[in-house]
Amino acid sequence: MSFHSGFDFAGIDPAVEVERAVSELRHGRPVLLAEGDRRLAVLSLDCVAPGVYEQFAHATGDRHALLLTAPRAARLGIRDAGDVAVPLSGVPFDTASRLSYQLGAEAPALWQPADPLVSLSAELARLALLLPAMIHADVTDYAGRFAACAVLDAGRIRESQAARQRFELVVRTPVPLTGLGTAEFAVFRGGLSQKDQVAIIVGEPDLTRPVPIRIHSSCITGDLCGSLKCDCGDQLRNGLKSLKRAGGGVLLYLDQEGRGTGIGAKMRAYGYQHRGLDTIDADAELGLAEDHRRYEAAIAMLKLLGIADVAVYTNNPTKIAALRAGGITVDAREPVKGRVTAENANYLKTKTVRAGHMLDLAELQTASDGWLSRNLA
Repeated sequence: MSFHSGFDFAGIDPAVEVERAVSELRHGRPVLLAEGDRRLAVLSLDCVAPGVYEQFAHATGDRHALLLTAPRAARLGIRDAGDVAVPLSGVPFDTASRLSYQLGAEAPALWQPADPLVSLSAELARLALLLPAMIHADVTDYAGRFAACAVLDAGRIRESQAARQRFELVVRTPVPLTGLGTAEFAVFRGGLSQKDQVAIIVGEPDLTRPVPIRIHSSCITGDLCGSLKCDCGDQLRNGLKSLKRAGGGVLLYLDQEGRGTGIGAKMRAYGYQHRGLDTIDADAELGLAEDHRRYEAAIAMLKLLGIADVAVYTNNPTKIAALRAGGITVDAREPVKGRVTAENANYLKTKTVRAGHMLDLAELQTASDGWLSRNLA
């Protein structure tokens, strides 16, 4: 069939279209994903009101379904199936929510592999910092019922990737820091949602040689409040000190809380960790992969600062791979350490064993034992 929406996909920056769709999802409203003549209505279960959920079911003739990403499906016992779609006919809001992200849910009796367009809706949820539990229905034959909804061509999501590297320097200002002397804060604006990202320049980096850098993702609980569940606050402060001792360097402070999932998902995962899950399994219960962070902003910021060769202060090989893929030469790596406590020892071990971080397990165990003997004696 031929479908004419009256919408000129070619006339608008794809990043703008994606941002509009993301905003609609965060407000609990449906979005139409378009692919050729096909129209898929999608709605985020994470922030939709129960009443809107019921309206969506009615508008789709009760032919709606729920996307469970591969990590969530595996936690429910559906392994090696990838993303799956679960029919929601007659399923109330509370039951759908329990199936999507709550502990102890039973595997659905009926499911089928999710098609690529349905799976693509999870990328919109990720950009919106929402859980990837997406309610969806193919509405090609009755798209008029959703005429008031935003329409997003699926191809525009892929095209918008280029926007991740579009940044500009907004301001560069000296700031005196405790124990570090005067640093410079350089603020960059850009990316898909025009976020402000910060580079902290300590000392006097020599741009004719590999520049010491650290890429640090924001952690409100650790950086700001001194949480004992992670070593992020220590890594932030120790990283800055290491850059200063090296004669000068740059710490790129990226706004991507909870390994890129957002503070809401992070707090949900913390709740599951309190009940005995490790950090990766807790995220999987929410349908999330082990790490959703992206590093295009860091690469763009380095290039705008005139830095092409770096020595990276990190324990994470993914950051090194991302820098190299973005055209930055990585000449050396230095580890960054924080305190090991009873609260974060298992977290650090999980990062090492399951996420491939370059930490010494024997050293972690020794540090953990030492902390226990000092504090529990």
